[in-house]
Amino acid sequence: MEPSDLTTRRNGRQRRVPGASTLSEHIGSMDRGETSSPEPETEEEADGLIRSSDTENRRRHRVQPGIRGELGNISLLLFLYVLQGIPLGLAGSIPLILQSKSVSYKDQAFFSFVFWPFSLKLFWAPLVDALYFSRFGRRKSWLVPTQYLLGLFMLYLSATVTSLLQSEEGPKVGTLTAVFFMLAFLAATQDIAVDGWALTMLSRENVGYASTCNSVGQTAGYFLGNVLFLALESAEFCNKYLRIVPKDTGIVTLPDFLFFWGVIFLVSTTLVAILKRENDHSRGRGNVPEETQGVTETYRLLFSIIKMPTVFTFCSLLLTAKIGFSAADAVTGLKLVEAGVPKEQLALLAVPMVPLQILLPVIISRYTAGPRPLDVFYKAFPFRLLIGLEYALLVWWTPHVKQEGGFPLYYYAIVLLSYALHQVALYSMYVACMAFHAKVSDPLIGGTYMTLLNTVTNLGGNWPSTVALWMVDPLTSKECQGAIGQKGGKPQGLCVKEGGVCVTTMDGYYVESVVCVVIGLLWWLWLGKRMRRLQEQSSSAWRCRVNQ
Repeated sequence: MEPSDLTTRRNGRQRRVPGASTLSEHIGSMDRGETSSPEPETEEEADGLIRSSDTENRRRHRVQPGIRGELGNISLLLFLYVLQGIPLGLAGSIPLILQSKSVSYKDQAFFSFVFWPFSLKLFWAPLVDALYFSRFGRRKSWLVPTQYLLGLFMLYLSATVTSLLQSEEGPKVGTLTAVFFMLAFLAATQDIAVDGWALTMLSRENVGYASTCNSVGQTAGYFLGNVLFLALESAEFCNKYLRIVPKDTGIVTLPDFLFFWGVIFLVSTTLVAILKRENDHSRGRGNVPEETQGVTETYRLLFSIIKMPTVFTFCSLLLTAKIGFSAADAVTGLKLVEAGVPKEQLALLAVPMVPLQILLPVIISRYTAGPRPLDVFYKAFPFRLLIGLEYALLVWWTPHVKQEGGFPLYYYAIVLLSYALHQVALYSMYVACMAFHAKVSDPLIGGTYMTLLNTVTNLGGNWPSTVALWMVDPLTSKECQGAIGQKGGKPQGLCVKEGGVCVTTMDGYYVESVVCVVIGLLWWLWLGKRMRRLQEQSSSAWRCRVNQ
C-alpha cells in the first residue's frame, strides 16, 4: 500500500538551474532532492561568477517583477502539471477496477508496465532537450503534439473503454495496457518538456516556484483522475453521500470522464500553441538560461557516471533494496479490494494522509542533513519489513470483520493507522536516499547525476512490484471440492460446471509476504551494511571525470 500503488504514481525529473539549487521533482510521487550550487575551482571561474553576480544585481535593480507580475506564467505551469497528473491518476485507478472484475494477478502484473515510463524517461529526455523547431519553440515543439496525442488517446478510450472492460471473455488487459502505456509515455514526455519550459518561463527570481507547481499540480491532477473519479464513479458512494434517489450508476462514468478531459487537453493545447510564446525577451526579465548539451554528450555523460565503481555499486543496491517490500506495496491494496473493501473507500484513505506526507519530509530531513543520511535508511528498513507482515495480517483479518452493510468504522481506522505507519517508514527511507543523492552528486553535473540516481531508485521499486504481482497466481494453491477429480485454478469454470466449488487452500500473497520479508531481512543484514559503508567513501570517489 505504498503511495505509488494506492494514492500516487508520480515521478519527477531533475534539471540543473544555473546559479540556483538543483531541482528534483517527483512523480509515481515524490522524488525531490537538492544540491548546492558548485563552488568555483579557479580564479577565472570566481571572476566570472563575480561578473555574473554584478550583472544580475544590476538587472534585479532595474526590474523586480515579483510573483504578481508572473501569476499568469505560474498559473499556466500549474495547469500543465495538473493535466499531467490526470492520465497518471486514471492509470492508477484501472488496477482497482480490474480487481473488482476478478482478473488474474498475471494480468495485473502485465498492466503494471504502464507505470514504468516515468522511471525510464531519462533515456529519451536528451532527445526532447536537443531536437526541436526553433521557430515554434524548444518546449512547445514537444508539448503541443504530446498533449494533442494525449487528448486523442483519451477520446479514443472514451469510445472503447467500456467494451475493453466488459467484453464477454473478460477485460482486454493487453489492449488496456498498450493504450495506458502510451498515455503514461506521453505524460512523461510532457513532463520533460514542461520541466524545461518552467526554467525559462519564470524569471530567475521566481524560478523556485517551478517545483511548487510541479508538486501541487501533479498531486491535484492525480487526485482528480484517481480519488475523485473513483468516488464519483461508484454508485454505492454516490447513493450514500451525494444522492437522495439511489441509482445503479455513479454520477460520472469512465467514458464520460475520459471524453471530458480529452476535450480539455485538445482545447487547452490549441490555446497554448496560439497564444503563449516561449520567451519574450523584450520584457527584460532575468530568465534562467537553459542547458544546451547535445544528445551524444548527454548519453556519454550518463555512461561515464554509471561506469564509476561507487555509482555502479550504489545503483545495484538501489535496484534490489525494495524486493522485501514488493508484496506489501504492490499486492495488498488489490487483496483488500478482492476481500470486499470498496475501491473508492480505499482511494479516499489518501485524503487524510496528505498533511502527514507534507510534514514527514520536513521532520525527517532534520535527521538526514548530516554526513550520514543512509543511517536513517538503514534503521527504517526493518521497521518497514515488519509493516509488510502486518499488512498480510490485515488482509487475513478483513473477511472476518466484514458485515452486511460493509465494514465498521474501527476497521477503516486500523487500515488508516497501518497506512500512516507505512508512510513514516517509507518517507524515512525516501528522504534519506534523496539526501544521499544530493550529498554525492558531482556539483558540476548535478542535474544529470541526480536524475540518474532518482531514475534507478524508481526503477528499483517498479520491477519488484511487477514480479510480485506476476507470482501471486503461481504461488496460489486451489482445489475443487464437491467434484471428484477436478482441480481448481485454471479449470475453475469446469469445476463449477461439475457441481463443485473451487477453494483456495494457500493464497500466494501470504507466501510472497513471508518470502519477501525473509529476502528483505537478508538484504538488510548483508547488503544494507555495505550500502551504509558507501557513506565513508571520499567525495573524489563520486566525482565524474568525463574526459578521462
